[in-house]
Formats: sequence, structure tokens, C-alpha cells
Amino acid sequence: MSFKDYADYDGLGLADLVHRRQVTPLELVDAAIERIERHNPAINAVVHKAYDEARAAAQGPLPDGPFTGVPFLVKDLLIQVAGWPRTSGSRFCRDVVDAEDSGLMRRYRESGANTIGKTNLSEFGIAGTTEGQLFGPCRNPWNLDHIVGGSSGGAAAAVAAGIVPAAHASDGGGSIRIPASCCGLFGLKPSRGRVSFAPQGEGWAGASANHAITRSVRDSAALLDVACRPQPGDPYFLSVPERPFVEEVAREPGALRIGFTTAAMQAPAIDPECAEAVRDAARLCESLGHRVEEVTIPGDVAAMAAAAGQVIAASVAATLDAEAERRGRPIEEGEIEAMTMATYRRGQGVPGATYVRGVQALHAYTRAEAQLFESYDVLLLSTLGRTAIPVGWIFEDRKQLAERLFSYMPNTQAFNNTGQPAMTVPLAWSRDGLPIGLQFVARMGDEATLFRLAGQLEQARPWFDRIAPL
Repeated sequence: MSFKDYADYDGLGLADLVHRRQVTPLELVDAAIERIERHNPAINAVVHKAYDEARAAAQGPLPDGPFTGVPFLVKDLLIQVAGWPRTSGSRFCRDVVDAEDSGLMRRYRESGANTIGKTNLSEFGIAGTTEGQLFGPCRNPWNLDHIVGGSSGGAAAAVAAGIVPAAHASDGGGSIRIPASCCGLFGLKPSRGRVSFAPQGEGWAGASANHAITRSVRDSAALLDVACRPQPGDPYFLSVPERPFVEEVAREPGALRIGFTTAAMQAPAIDPECAEAVRDAARLCESLGHRVEEVTIPGDVAAMAAAAGQVIAASVAATLDAEAERRGRPIEEGEIEAMTMATYRRGQGVPGATYVRGVQALHAYTRAEAQLFESYDVLLLSTLGRTAIPVGWIFEDRKQLAERLFSYMPNTQAFNNTGQPAMTVPLAWSRDGLPIGLQFVARMGDEATLFRLAGQLEQARPWFDRIAPL
């Protein structure tokens, strides 16, 4: 299969070719490997290559599922793959090898997807940019001088470069939506409890979610159908929807009540180009028959951010202490990056009662923010505060690190803390040719509305054929 032919299809399209015997799984794997070898030296997206295993799987009997034979990549965090390293992007975890597949990995295998490797990320998924010291920076296929976002940066770069049509990703503060926005892709963070973390527990007090970054909306929906099966012992879960998400993509959304804002939730303001992109998306939605009004988002964002900082820091400290206990020796100087160490030290100082009060503050914010969705079906706002920034910019001045980070990603973390589904849709482009993602948020558990709206937007303003210049 040639480069051009491979990139003409999304994951469901490639699987259809396999089912109709127009292409073999081995041809698909070889096409993906060829693209890794061609593009990865420039973008640094794939950090673990499992070529022999993928080729062997392609020549054996693959499950007959929606993604039979489709090359796939998983993020080097949270998800477990039997026999593969799981570094979490850190030198601290270089010797971790998983003994068995996690529940989500088993679901991906059952779908017929053929996993060919793991993708680059920020250390422990903490930073919103993929510029870690273990693997080095991941670069944006649209402009190699710019970042891909994070923490699922390698996943987005690989999809944008046409290596795979879809890749596993996770999102604890924007880590699906941020890189998808930077790379001109579709990225949906599902509702809390939609995708199981088995055999692990929840991440960051329920803020973290597993799913994927894709080029097409229907691939995202089909992958969520694959993944949204509760596992025995899950502390909480959402029931499997009555109608598959992939069917929702083709359904009319009806006339939705959409509230929009050009505000930055955790920064003074967003870039004018991003603000104009929001207004343009609002006009587009209005032209499609939706009722669109400017709104103010309720809730104490500052209190939410402060509580999230405590909860996340304590969670990171617990993760690192558990890993230190597993290997039998404490963290040593230089084993983790400066941002991670600062988060760890902060987390060590969070008492149990403070952690509980932080979780309660996040729940209070969730209740306040939910008031908006008594009047509106969907909230529209900019995914990011600005377009993809130059590699290294966030870390140039350590004193301004937090300010720079949240000026760039002010609008994603809130919806991890509320647990609501949120998606970024590549509807706009900057004057410099960089993608601008628009974020849409729905009520808890209502991914169906987002998929119906995304399918409509994909038809109204297609992006699939916009290929990065690599």
C-alpha cells in the first residue's frame, strides 16, 4: 500500500479494506512502519517500536472487529501492554515492564487493532507539553519549531503525520484536547466513568480519562464503543449506551442550545485569533440551525484551580512513593524532572484532611458549573489560549512557568474536574497555518450529543484532507 493510499482512509476505512480483502493486515503494518521510519526522526512521536510483534500479529488470525488489522499506537502511560515497558515518560520508571494487559488494552485487541508501539509524552502526564528529558521533545508536524502539546503529544503527532489514523491517549487536565488542538485533529475526553482504568484505580481523583486522538469523528466514536465496557470491581462506571456512539455521528443533532464564551478560564485572556475562531464557530453553529448565545461560565475557578493543584500534587506523590516502594529505594536527585519534583514535594505536604477538602471543593465547583447546563445543551469556547507555541518557550523562565503554561492552556482543566465530556474540533487555522481547536462541552454522560454535533461540523467544514506538510 502506497503512502498516499494509506493516508486516504481513517481507521474504519482501512478495516473495511481488510474485511473486503482489498488489502492485508501485513500491508497496513508495513505502511505504518514505513511512515514511522520516514517521519519519526523529525517529530519524535514513537518511543517504543514493536515491529516484529505487530508483523507476527498481522500474519496470524486477528479478531474480527471494527478495527481489524488497523495499525494502532498507545501512550506510554496508564495503559498496560503485556511484556512492554511502561516508563510514564520518566527515567524513574525505565525498568517497569507490565506482566499483563490492562482491561482497556484487552478491549483494543478484541477490536482487531494491531498495536505497533508506544508514543511520547510528558513525564507522568503532568505538563501540557511533550518536552520530557527521557525521550526529548516531540515536534509538531505542521511546524517542527512548535510543540505538539501534551501530555499525549506523541499520539497527536503520529496521527497528524499519517503514521496511524488513531492513537490511544489520556486526559487529566487537557491531555487529549490540547495536543489534538495543536495538531489539527479531533479529540474527545469522555465522561468520568466511561472508560475503565482496570486494574488500576482512578487517576487524579477522577480527573483523568482514557480515550483516543483521531482524524475522523467516527473513528473516535467507534473506539469509545470498543472501550466503554465496565470491568469487574470498577468503583463507579457509566452504563453502555443504548445506541452505539458510532451511529450517533450520522444522526442529526437537532436544534441545540449552545452557549459560547471568548473568555479564558485560568488566564487573563485568550489570543485574538483564538477569540475570533470562537466567534466564527458560533456563527457556523448558528448557520446550522442551533440557538447560540454568549454566556458567562458560573463557579469559582480560582478555588477550583487551587483545589485541583492540591489533589493532583498529592496523587503524584502517592504514585511516586508507590514506585519507590516497588523498587526498594527512594527517589534520587536527577531521576525526575524539576516540574515533577516540585509537584512531588508539594504533594508530600498535603495532609489527608486537606486532600479531602480539595475533593469537596472540586465537587462544589462541579455543582456550580452544572447550572449552565440547565439552560444550554453545549458550551463552546477555545480549547487553547493561543496557537501551538515554540518548543522550549514554556520552560525558558522557571519563575514564569505556571503563568506561561496556563496562558497557553486555560480552558481544559475545569472539565476534567467536573467529569463532563469535552471535545476539541479543528475548525480554524491561524494566519501562520497552525491549527486552532474549538472546544465543546456537554452534560455529564452526554457524549452522544457531542458526537452528533461533531459529525455535523465535520460535514460542514471538513478537515480530514488537510494533511500536515511532512
